[in-house]
Amino acid sequence: MNLSSANGQSPNLFARMAEKITWFTGTTAAFCTAAGIVLVWAITGPVFRYSETWQLVINTGTTIVTFLMVFLIQRAQNKDSLVLHLKLNELLAATKGASNRLINAQDFTEEEILMLHQYFCLLADKAKADRDLGRTHSVEEAEENHASKLQAHSL
Repeated sequence: MNLSSANGQSPNLFARMAEKITWFTGTTAAFCTAAGIVLVWAITGPVFRYSETWQLVINTGTTIVTFLMVFLIQRAQNKDSLVLHLKLNELLAATKGASNRLINAQDFTEEEILMLHQYFCLLADKAKADRDLGRTHSVEEAEENHASKLQAHSL
């Protein structure tokens, strides 16, 4: 798991540790370890007479692990989301006819996203009217195509 940052240097200690923990927690071994801890805890119940301290041990442990895992999971999701956006941006930038206005759409305001959603609803409506879903690639092309068809029908 050798990752490099954008400037070519290796990630810091925390980043490497977080990557490894995130990876490990998604393995069968991690699940078996967690299940083993719970099993050991359950088996020791009679030894500790199911005391409040015995219950507090598992409650505290699981609370701490859950608290830390929330941040590790969010970190992993943020990274995965950013990588996905970069890949989509590359496809948009490289695809002729694709609307470049969608590059970095993840940074748009909610109003901008709703406006673009309306544009693509319009595109879908025009594609349905054309009965050729593969013909147009952008809202602008769809509007031009639709206008030319209306003009042809009115002649």
